Amino acid sequence: MRKKTHKILVGNIQIGGGNPVIIQSMTNTDTADINATAEQILELSEAGSEIVRITVDCPESATAVPKIIDIVRRKSSVPIVGDFHFNGHVLLEKFPEMAQVLDKYRINPGNVGRGKGRDENFERILTIAKKYSKPIRIGVNGGSLNQELLDLKMDENQKAGSLRSDGEIFEEVMVESVVSSANFAVKFGIQEDKIILSAKVSEPRSLIRIHQELSQKTEFPIHLGLTEAGGGIPGIVSSTAALSVLLHEGIGDTIRVSITPGISESRTKEVEVAREILQSLELRSFTPKITSCPGCGRTTGNDFQKFSETIASEIKLQMPFWKKKYSGAENLKIAVMGCIVNGPGEARNADIGIFFPGKGEGELATVFVDGKQAGVLSGKNLPERFLRMVEEYLMNNK
Repeated sequence: MRKKTHKILVGNIQIGGGNPVIIQSMTNTDTADINATAEQILELSEAGSEIVRITVDCPESATAVPKIIDIVRRKSSVPIVGDFHFNGHVLLEKFPEMAQVLDKYRINPGNVGRGKGRDENFERILTIAKKYSKPIRIGVNGGSLNQELLDLKMDENQKAGSLRSDGEIFEEVMVESVVSSANFAVKFGIQEDKIILSAKVSEPRSLIRIHQELSQKTEFPIHLGLTEAGGGIPGIVSSTAALSVLLHEGIGDTIRVSITPGISESRTKEVEVAREILQSLELRSFTPKITSCPGCGRTTGNDFQKFSETIASEIKLQMPFWKKKYSGAENLKIAVMGCIVNGPGEARNADIGIFFPGKGEGELATVFVDGKQAGVLSGKNLPERFLRMVEEYLMNNK
């Protein structure tokens, strides 16, 4: 069951309040490069990022923001968030056009100054947010936590002779920092339905503990993300492990998978992973679910593997068209199995399924539709013929 949170409107997207978990991403272009940034925002949006964040760190990037948004708005209504650190209070005041066109501000109160100056600078950002009625994400990161508060808590713990570990103190400070900042914002006059929280670290178990505690202390929507997760398989697995636990417990209203892309790898991979996490947990559906076996000694040829790969790639290509033509296409369940051990059962359980006979057991692939045998396929062009059957199924059940 989802944790109860306030409902926030960011652009045209509703976050929290029982709405579906929203996927976010962030550009890695130089924001001052107007065309490159606008192009990547559109690419991420097309891939399924429902909110896109951009860095605003200097006058050049601040000046570019209205022009970027003007280009994007010709093709997409995806909300665009400004990411501010250190000098956000200065940029938001100095560039009012930028402040007005952004859909949300992402701020970290821990790095907008020190001591009394921190609160003053935070207030300056909140003043702009109030003026233009903008939602804000108060985001605390493990790598840029309020060091003064952390040192104070560490000293108190030591003087008290406590046996609590530094890690426990760190996690306590993460939660306290984001909650106290949110309360500060509310006291200053920011409406509760304008605030989203996040508390990101790079260690999965710590992230889980922090957000379990945070969710008990507040009803603000929570943005989840394992920050600096790394790249490749380790980054994907770490993010999936952390986010899946929290999402399964009903914690989290928006997510981002922060994986380091390879040199030639598209930024959209993190969006793809986020979609897979939500779909695997049955929180949202984006594309037909394909159940397929890993293959074994019964499937020593590569025909089954080729068939499965072709079906998956073709469905990915067809989905933009199918979603427009067939209601509920994303909920379709397909099975592609390699032999008669589990093949018949999985094929029957799917909306439409096919199983191959396996090594030495014949050459005919059997198709089931809604649990009943619908025929056999053999010979050439099997993927194309099976895909036609899939589309016929969608056509008959739209």
